[in-house]
Amino acid sequence: MGGVDLKGKIITILISISMLIGLFSGCVEEETEPEPEEKNIVETAIENDDFNTLVDAVVAAGLDSTLSDESEEFTVFAPTDAAFAALDQEYLNNLVNNDTATLTDILTYHVVSGNVMSTDLSDGMRAETVNGKYITISIDGGNVMIDDAMVTTADIECSNGVIHVIDAVIVPKDNIVETAIANSDFNTLVSAVVAAGLDSTLSDESELFTVFAPTDAAFAALDQEYLTNLVENDTANLTKILTYHVVSGKVLSTDLSDGMSVATIEGTNITITFDNSTVYINDAMVSSADVICSNGVIHIIDKVLVPS
Repeated sequence: MGGVDLKGKIITILISISMLIGLFSGCVEEETEPEPEEKNIVETAIENDDFNTLVDAVVAAGLDSTLSDESEEFTVFAPTDAAFAALDQEYLNNLVNNDTATLTDILTYHVVSGNVMSTDLSDGMRAETVNGKYITISIDGGNVMIDDAMVTTADIECSNGVIHVIDAVIVPKDNIVETAIANSDFNTLVSAVVAAGLDSTLSDESELFTVFAPTDAAFAALDQEYLTNLVENDTANLTKILTYHVVSGKVLSTDLSDGMSVATIEGTNITITFDNSTVYINDAMVSSADVICSNGVIHIIDKVLVPS
């Protein structure tokens, strides 16, 4: 009998130990690996072997502290080392070592305020950059373009925004007024635009315009006393004439067709005529088409258009 009691006691003890082990193991929480901490935009770029030149440029321009700011959110369209290598290297070295103002303009043109994911982008969308100028998004099938650069990798999430990788460095263009000022054939046009107070309108980066721009030679063909009076005294009629050369939106030469009638900002229409490969706006010939600007396009014409 004693042997039986001993055996029973042993079994009871083993059951108790087993229950204690089960109870103890149930009380112990399984240890889980902590999720890796998200890095900010600069830290993420530093860790990526494709962004060495971008990081050097950001540091040279003094933008690293801004793009590391955890209290802000940014979207960066980030060119790879290969994209920077496609630039003229002498030009790039000069930017990094000497011309940080232009370098900053270029880099901030790649940055948009806020967290803009790929799903937020749409075809034809324009987005204001930190630079102040606008980039244009175009989507064709599965390809997303930022101006002329293609997005190769999207939605790299960071603690203070997102990075989209692009295959080219995008460079901001001059607006319509800046482009005209830089062209020595548009001195009279620029003077007239300023006299009419239209320079701020045609510099507006948030709008798009098409300008049929007469050259200095075209203005010289006018009666000079009449022209001087317009510029110095009759800004109402000067404005009417100048706005007759402007169309809302970006109308490229490929958008024009023979016999087309287009409404101008002035309120009346101009007529497009094709004669073989020559394009006329009313009776003015287009001598050079598609001068692309940040806020539209300029087509150069050889006569001043005057509304009836």
